Amino acid sequence: MASTSSLLPVPDLDHLVAQPALIIPWVLDNALHVLGAIAILIVGFWLAGRADALISRALRKSKHIDDMLRSFFGSIARYFVLTITLLAVLSQFGVQTTSLVAVIGAASLAIGLALQGTLSNLAAGVMLLIFRPFHIGDSVTVGGNTGSVRSLSLFWTEIVTDTNAQIIIPNGSVWGQAIKNMSTYAAPAATAQLRVPVPSGWRPSEACNAIRDIVKATPGVLSTPAPSVLLDRGGTDNAMQIVITFAPDGDIAGRVKSDILQAIDEQLETSNRQQRVQSLR
Repeated sequence: MASTSSLLPVPDLDHLVAQPALIIPWVLDNALHVLGAIAILIVGFWLAGRADALISRALRKSKHIDDMLRSFFGSIARYFVLTITLLAVLSQFGVQTTSLVAVIGAASLAIGLALQGTLSNLAAGVMLLIFRPFHIGDSVTVGGNTGSVRSLSLFWTEIVTDTNAQIIIPNGSVWGQAIKNMSTYAAPAATAQLRVPVPSGWRPSEACNAIRDIVKATPGVLSTPAPSVLLDRGGTDNAMQIVITFAPDGDIAGRVKSDILQAIDEQLETSNRQQRVQSLR
């Protein structure tokens, strides 16, 4: 209950007329209470702003804390200081804050029970923003819903499917289920394979080295992963073959295979021409 024991009682009008000297102490005492409350408000608002700025600056140093989360924690610190300031101002005017705090606590408990689901989504949103199991633009599967993450707030996650359908999932459901993120690790590069017989008159090791140089120099062949040129046996006659494995730069495996075969054929013609020239000498 409120009390005015710290303030001087308002004198009766007849009493003031009979004793005018009582007016000045009453006005001064109440003016001091008002000035004290104003000073508390000024200091409290300044401290609230400083607390917000300090929390935001401290959390900005961490790469795992989202801007939304920094603003959220800063606001909590700010309103906490403002609540204490309000209680201090009421206490300045003689209000018993103990019972008021108890009432606020009971009301907060009732509101928390009524908004239990909403608060669980809020807590899950805070955890998602801290640990970041996915980012905006990632392709994920959550609770049987697959799509690209469009936005992440404190209460829900927005996913857009391949058919451009919007799916809003409460953060409590996102945090409480298995999350499949297809964008976390890069998919291995697609590889293509080509088999060619060992050219007649070439030793297998020489053929492998020459063809490896041809494959590396062919446009459209990725350097990572590096192409491999190995020996194997195959075909109906189980003849020696050279197995070429490479990663094409896109959906151009057919064209790259053609370029490799053409380069090998040109290399064979050049080698055969040189051998004929040497034999004529």
